[in-house]
Amino acid sequence: MSTKPQILAWVTCDAVYVDPATGKHTLLGIFTNLRAKEFPVSHPRMVWFLSFSDLTMGKHQLKITIGLPMEEPRTIIEKEFEAENPAQRINLINDIQGLDFETPGNYGIIIEIDNQVILASTFPVTEV
Repeated sequence: MSTKPQILAWVTCDAVYVDPATGKHTLLGIFTNLRAKEFPVSHPRMVWFLSFSDLTMGKHQLKITIGLPMEEPRTIIEKEFEAENPAQRINLINDIQGLDFETPGNYGIIIEIDNQVILASTFPVTEV
């Protein structure tokens, strides 16, 4: 087992449907960036689907921050979740409503579990 939780997927989409009979997740409207005609802009709703493994048994804290380079990142998600065992794959559906972007740019995304950085990536927001 790894000493660090492993991120298996990070997908931005419009919605996630979970089949009640099978538990299967269907991701709807996958996208990798945003485009806007004018700024500031507020995106009405998006979902960040995350899948993890190699988590120790017990409660864990997820934190996701976003920001432009050279600015203080803002926290957009903080939530607790639980893992039953390290072999379990944890799927988290994070519904984000009204995410504001003041200016276009390449926004940095930091995903942490228990104050440990699991993923550092970018999310481009451009003007059309």
